[in-house]
Amino acid sequence: MRLAILSAFVLGTVISVAPAGAQAPAPAAPVATPVPPGQPIEARNLLAHRAAYRLTLAPQRDQSNIASAEGGMVYELIDACDGWTTRQRFTLRLTDRDGTEIETTSDYSTYESKDGRRLRFTLTQMTQGAVTQRIAGEAELSADGSGVARYSEPEVKEERLPVGTILPNQHTIITLNAARTGQRLVVRPLFDGTSSDGVQDTTTVLSAWDGPQANAEFPLLSPLGSARMRIAFFDREAQQQGGGATTPSYEVSLRYWENGVADQMLMDFREFAVDGRMVKLELMPGGC
Repeated sequence: MRLAILSAFVLGTVISVAPAGAQAPAPAAPVATPVPPGQPIEARNLLAHRAAYRLTLAPQRDQSNIASAEGGMVYELIDACDGWTTRQRFTLRLTDRDGTEIETTSDYSTYESKDGRRLRFTLTQMTQGAVTQRIAGEAELSADGSGVARYSEPEVKEERLPVGTILPNQHTIITLNAARTGQRLVVRPLFDGTSSDGVQDTTTVLSAWDGPQANAEFPLLSPLGSARMRIAFFDREAQQQGGGATTPSYEVSLRYWENGVADQMLMDFREFAVDGRMVKLELMPGGC
């Protein structure tokens, strides 16, 4: 999840909502199989799931004008046989110290092939009920990670993607494998379709790998290992102009389990930060 970092939020109590007209997910056995030591985590090891999160304002920092933040997030990852489809819908209400409220929402959907080479994406963002941004298009990568993103919105154009570019689910897999093997840093350009400017540079700092641990709230995760990571996103053009010494546009900290589920996150938007805690986890049908 990039959590692209935009997702489905429902103000107040976070709930899981199926798309209109969709059938309720078939019951699935709550099992999780760890990836054996020495074998890499692959796309097929990711868990098809729907996770709901409650969002609150993280501890305040000096000079912040944000007095409160509340929202919810629902992230869906569905196995589409040769690829993964994701949907992230997001609503967040911010209140400043003068009492002014601003509500923002986003609806972000993707299809990413399991070989990490193709991505289709759409993103709609709204503020106070009015659409403020629409992004849509597709991207294709070659074996070395270079490629092209073709946008249909907000305008028809192409952006070249540099060598080494990775897509969102591939980033999750690469960072999890890096943590399992004791690496502490992953630096890669990432394309997820949330910016009309193309690729973003990312630096991911990884914690030591944690073995299985009891999880009373979500027993499905108990047999699995996990790692904490902090992902910093940089504007690529600003980095190039500044010789690489730029401040991240934003940062996200997560605890990722080896099946790709994130149960804790912190989204740092510089002026304020939002804490996200998973409150519901459901398995989703799919696959071949």
